[in-house]
Amino acid sequence: WVLVQLHRITHNWGLAIILLVLLIKAAFYWLSDKQYRSFAKMRKLTPRIKALQARYADDKTKMQQAMMELYQKEKANPVAGCLPMLVQIPVFFALYPVLIESVELRQAPFALWIHNLSAPDPYYVLPVLYAAVMLAQQMLTPAVGMDPTQAKIMKAMPILMAFFFAQFPAGLVLYYITNSVLGLLQQWYVTRQVMRADAARTT
Repeated sequence: WVLVQLHRITHNWGLAIILLVLLIKAAFYWLSDKQYRSFAKMRKLTPRIKALQARYADDKTKMQQAMMELYQKEKANPVAGCLPMLVQIPVFFALYPVLIESVELRQAPFALWIHNLSAPDPYYVLPVLYAAVMLAQQMLTPAVGMDPTQAKIMKAMPILMAFFFAQFPAGLVLYYITNSVLGLLQQWYVTRQVMRADAARTT
């Protein structure tokens, strides 16, 4: 219903999708802010966590104890960054069938080379762009506690997602790209704020 109303304003289903993402992002802004602040704090602690992992490599119990003490001391919670994402999952699942099965998107043009939002991007620009944004997000998100195999899988995810999204309707990929770009900008902004606040405390 909201998407239809936005289309009445914009007369373009692509712009309506982008505006829908903006509304959803605004609604969940405070949750995302908490998530990215948690990521920024964990990113700052990553060198110290790796040092503890190296020191207690042969004693997992002591390693976990030392890491818990570090988290308590720095008031960090590695799980806190995941909770806001879980809250938003039902929204994404609700929108998925709307964007992938919507009759209105059939033969609906967006801009430039996108002449049909219900068909895959003919030049694969959107999937590649999504992969680039995903890679940038990985650089800002700490990979704490990952073993080498998990780290390799995470690095390969942008490429896998690009191939995956190459088969999806352009309208759905446009939604995910807009959501990811806005998330990346917010994460960069929050991370910068946290770093500036830390620098101000040390001076």
